[in-house]
Amino acid sequence: MPATTPAPSLTTEDASPSFAEMTAAFARIGLLSFGGPAAQIALMHRICVEEKRWIREDRYLHALNYCMLLPGPEAQQLATYIGWLLHGVRGGMVAGLLFVLPGLAVIIGLSTLYALYQDAGWLAGLFFGLKAAVLTIVVEAVLRLSRRTLKDRFHVLVAVTAFLALFVLALPFPLVVLVAGFAGFWRARRRGHDAPAVPAAVLSRPPWWRSLAALAFWLLVWQAPYLVLLSIAGAESLASMFAFFSQMALVTFGGAYAVLAYVAQVAVQDYGWLRPGEMLDGLALAETTPGPLVLVLSYVGYLVGFRTVSGIDPVLGGVIGAVLTAWATFVPSFIWIFAGAPYIERLRGRPAISAGLSAITAAVVGVIANLALWFGLHVLFGEVRRMPFLSAWTGEGAPGLWWPEPASLDPAALALFLLSAWLLLRLNVGMVKVLGLCALLGLGWRLADL
Repeated sequence: MPATTPAPSLTTEDASPSFAEMTAAFARIGLLSFGGPAAQIALMHRICVEEKRWIREDRYLHALNYCMLLPGPEAQQLATYIGWLLHGVRGGMVAGLLFVLPGLAVIIGLSTLYALYQDAGWLAGLFFGLKAAVLTIVVEAVLRLSRRTLKDRFHVLVAVTAFLALFVLALPFPLVVLVAGFAGFWRARRRGHDAPAVPAAVLSRPPWWRSLAALAFWLLVWQAPYLVLLSIAGAESLASMFAFFSQMALVTFGGAYAVLAYVAQVAVQDYGWLRPGEMLDGLALAETTPGPLVLVLSYVGYLVGFRTVSGIDPVLGGVIGAVLTAWATFVPSFIWIFAGAPYIERLRGRPAISAGLSAITAAVVGVIANLALWFGLHVLFGEVRRMPFLSAWTGEGAPGLWWPEPASLDPAALALFLLSAWLLLRLNVGMVKVLGLCALLGLGWRLADL
């Protein structure tokens, strides 16, 4: 493995954990990372910043800002970045893998049951209460980040504008984040604000050859399975699948929802990997597992391996397909962090750049608020529609409002959400206890057919 740029030394304000402590914490995060990026970002903040105090608030937000600009699952990239800060490349590898592996194992198991029995309805009862509790975690994330990042009128304006741009106008996520960053940068240059001092160790320039070697090494690691698949007879479908998802990994800005429609179209119409409606079943499976929602792509990979690979057991073929898809999807996240994070850390000492990233942080509050409202509507109501402003505008990306059908309100979901909010926000009960309680209550409610 080539030399890679080490992580910057943490200052005396940071409490550096042992490698074993960090591993245990991210194993816990990986097992509890339900609810999509908003809840996952909140969970990491709660454990790494508030509970353990391993990383300061400003460094956490700085890392988050960078990850929000990257293609791929931002929460997994943030876990990798934090692990890199704490223990260099090996810390980033362990943190990033532990964030993905529990969910990958679960999605492989569920995909196996789905492929064998074609029945995913029983999952709704098992995770019904869990979604209501996760909604509270997302709301808590919005409240916590708002208090810590919206420190003046400008940042409040950026957060509100970002929320409206996403929820009402359905603008592309990367555009919203980039405009926010440019606004903060331009404002700082115009006003001449200074940024806080950054330790000299953080500002040291990594050798260019070391970063280039690391980039070349990780690119080779990323595409190694494709080179192997090309040399195996009968693996053409897996090679095509790996190439396709490698391309997807470079354009998945804004999370899984940004590419699901396109993946579904290609998988059903172009390649015939899935039947109509099966992508929605996969999304339901992925939403009930820990880890990034983009793990739904491993469900697609499982079905490709299960149905198209000859000469081996279909279940084994499915597992191989799921692992290959995860490899193509998640390895680039390590590339972005290990090659780019050393330079991003240096930007903490540049006033205008820091101001631009601070504005992105404010926009992230609006992004998470958008996710919270969207998620809440779909948890509490059985029917939610997009209401376009003009009849000529149709489709998911048309400007308009998400509007629930009042009669479709689920009283059980509302009751569980209010209970979890009272326990978490009012009584400060532990998150794991609340998740477990709501999951059991939701399962019992559905089994009793109330």
